[in-house]
Amino acid sequence: CGDREVRRCSTDSLLFGQTFDGMLGFLKNPVVVTAEINVNLVALTVMGLISRLWGLSYPRAVVFDEVYYGQFVSLYMKRIFFVDDSGPPFGHMLLALGGYLGGFDGNFLWNRIGAEYSMNVPVWSLRLLPALAGALCIPLAYQILVELQFSHCAALGGALLILLENSLITQSRFMLLESILIFFILLAVLSYLKFYNLQRHRVKYMGLFTYMLLLAIAGLHFWHMLGNQNLSNVSLLCHFLARGLALIIIPVAMYLSFFYVHLTLLYRSGPHDQIMTSAFQASLEGGLARITQGQPLEVAYGSQITLRNVLGKPMQCWLHSHTNTYPIRYENGRGSSHQQQVTCYPFKDVNNWWIVKDPGMQQLVVSNPPRPVRHGHIVQLVHGITTRYLNTHDVAAPLSPHSQEVSCYIDYNVSMPAQNLWRVEIVNRETDTDVWKTILSEVRFVHVNTSAVLKLSGASLPEWGYRQLEVVGEKLSKGYHQSMVWNVEEHRYGKSQEQKEREVELHSPTQMDISKNLSFMAKFTELQWKILTLKNEDTEHKYSSSALDWITMDTNIAYWLHPTSGAQIHLLGNVLTWASANVAAVIYVCLSLWYLVRRRRKIYDIPEDAWQLWVSAGEICVGGWAVNYLPFFLMEKTLFLYHYLPALTFQILLIPIVLQHLSDYLCRSLLSKTMFRALIVAWFSSVYLVYCTFSPVTYGEPSLSVAELKDLRWKDSWNILIRKQ
Repeated sequence: CGDREVRRCSTDSLLFGQTFDGMLGFLKNPVVVTAEINVNLVALTVMGLISRLWGLSYPRAVVFDEVYYGQFVSLYMKRIFFVDDSGPPFGHMLLALGGYLGGFDGNFLWNRIGAEYSMNVPVWSLRLLPALAGALCIPLAYQILVELQFSHCAALGGALLILLENSLITQSRFMLLESILIFFILLAVLSYLKFYNLQRHRVKYMGLFTYMLLLAIAGLHFWHMLGNQNLSNVSLLCHFLARGLALIIIPVAMYLSFFYVHLTLLYRSGPHDQIMTSAFQASLEGGLARITQGQPLEVAYGSQITLRNVLGKPMQCWLHSHTNTYPIRYENGRGSSHQQQVTCYPFKDVNNWWIVKDPGMQQLVVSNPPRPVRHGHIVQLVHGITTRYLNTHDVAAPLSPHSQEVSCYIDYNVSMPAQNLWRVEIVNRETDTDVWKTILSEVRFVHVNTSAVLKLSGASLPEWGYRQLEVVGEKLSKGYHQSMVWNVEEHRYGKSQEQKEREVELHSPTQMDISKNLSFMAKFTELQWKILTLKNEDTEHKYSSSALDWITMDTNIAYWLHPTSGAQIHLLGNVLTWASANVAAVIYVCLSLWYLVRRRRKIYDIPEDAWQLWVSAGEICVGGWAVNYLPFFLMEKTLFLYHYLPALTFQILLIPIVLQHLSDYLCRSLLSKTMFRALIVAWFSSVYLVYCTFSPVTYGEPSLSVAELKDLRWKDSWNILIRKQ
C-alpha cells in the first residue's frame, strides 16, 4: 500500500510538472498575431478619402442646399424643435454631430446661397461626415461586387468608377445628405449579402425603397429554401427568425432610437410648433408650454376653455365668435339666420374663450369640488365675452350650403328657437366613462337636435367675416374627418359669476400645477405622421428637373459661383460613366431576355451557376436602380438631379458585372478576349480623362477662363455660368 502511494505521488508530480511546463510554454516563443490585409480595399479607401476630403473647407461660403440643412443644424445646436418632411432625422443628426464636434454654437443666418461663413462656423467639421460617407462608398462598392461572387478585378473597376464619378464627389463634399443616404444603402446591401453568403456556405420612407428591395430578396431566398428537402423544419425556423431579427426587429428598433434621440435633443419650442397638436406643443419648453403649464387637467362644468381644431389645415385655428352677425342675404341671394357669427380664428384672441355650462344649471363657475365632464355628457358652450350660446340649426352655412350654419344664438322673437345642446364625444377615449381632459382629449361636439357635428370647413369667409375660416354643422352620415375633432388648449376653472369680473378673468393667464407630458410613443406617432403628410408648397426652381432628364444628364445644378472670378461648382456627372451605365443596363436586360427565351427552349448558353450569378446581380443592381428611380415619377414634389444619385450608384455597379460576363462568355477566343480587354483599358482611360476635364467645376478650382467654361458646355441644356465682360 505504501509503494502504491509512492507511485501515485510520483505520477501526480510528473503530471503537475507537465501541466506547469505547458502553461509556461507559450513564453518560450513570441506571441504572433496574423492578419489578412486586402491591399485593394486599403488603397481604395485611401484614394476615396483623398478625393472627398481634399480642400474640404473650400469654398468658405454657403453652397446650394447648405442654406437649407444648415438651418436644421443651428436648431439642433440650440435644442429647438423642428419638422422636416424630407425623411427621418438621422441624417440631420449626423450633420449636427459634425457641428457639435467642431464647437458650432448655431449662430449663423442661413439666408443666402454664397454667403461667406463667419469665423464661428466650423466649415470643415460640418462637411466632414458627408465626405467620410462618400469616401467609404468606394470600398463598400468593391465589397458588394466581391460578395456577389464577381472577380476582384471587376470589383476594383466598379469601385474606381465610383471614385471617378464627378457628381458623387461634388455631392459628398458639402453639408448635404445624399452621400450619407447612399452610404447606408450600400452598407445595408453589403450586410445582407454577407449574411446570405455566410448562411449559404454553412447550410445552403429613399433608403426605404432599398429596404423593401432587400426584404423582397430575402423573402425570395427563403422561398427557395422551403423547397430544399435537406433542411429540417428547425433549420428553416432558425433561418426565418434570423431574417426577421436582422431585417425587421433591429431596423425598427434603430428607427425608433433615432426619433428618441431627436426628440430628446429638441426640447425647446420653435418655429414649427404650430403644425403639431396642442399636447405636443405643451410638451416643449417655452411657447405654448408657458401658457398651458399647470392648467387644470380635467374639464368641468364652469370651465373656461379655448378649442383648437385638430386638423391644423389650412392653418391652425381656434373656435371663435364676435359681435358681428351673418348678413341677412349673401351675395348669391341665399338668406341667413342673421345670428352672431362663429368662425375659426388663426390667432390667439380673447374671443376664442368659451364656458362649458351644465344645461340644468344657470351658474357659469366651477363648483367645489369640480364636476368633471365625461364622454357622452350633454353641455352648452357659452361664448365668454358675448355670453351667447353656440347653436346650429337647419339653415345653410354661408359657403357650404349642404352643411348647417353654426352661430351664437340671438333671440329675435321669431319662430327660430335656440338649439344649443351638444353631446361631448371623446374620440381617443379608452373607456366610455373617460373624463374630458385638457390638451390630451380629442373631442367631437354632436348637436343633440340635428345630429350634426361641429366641423371646420376650411373655406375663408368674405370681407363680412374678416376672412376667417368657416365653421359648419356636418351630418355624421358623411363620415369621420379630423376637421370634426377639437381639443382644449387653454383652460382655467371659472370663478367669477358677474360678467364684468369674468371678462377680466378671461384676459388673465392661467396658473395651476398639473403636468401633461406626452409619452415618447405618442410624440413619435404624431411626428411620424406629420413627416409623412406634411406638404410644403412646391415652387418652381431654376435648377429643378424631371426624372426623365436625369438618365441622359440633360440638366445640371450650379452649386456655387465665386463672387469675383470664374471659379464655380456644378453638380455634373462623368458623362462617359453615365452613358456607359445606360448601355450596361440595356445590355443586361436584352441578354436576360435572350437567356430566358433560350432556357424556355431548353437551350442553356451559360452554366447554371453563372446564370444564378447573373440573376443575383440583376436583383441587386437593376432592382436597386429601379426602386431608387421609378418612384420619382409618382412624386408630386420639386425634383433635382441629385435625387438620381442613389439609383445611379447601382447602375454604375452594373457596368463591371456586364463587362466580366461579356469577357467570360461571349469572347470565346484568346484574340477576342485580348481585344476586349484592350478596349476596356481605353474606355477606362477615357473615363479618367472626362473626370479630369470636369474636376475644376467639381472642386471649384482652379478658376477657368470664359473660353474654358464654354468648352465645358457639352450639352446645350447645361447652364454653365459665364460672367459678362
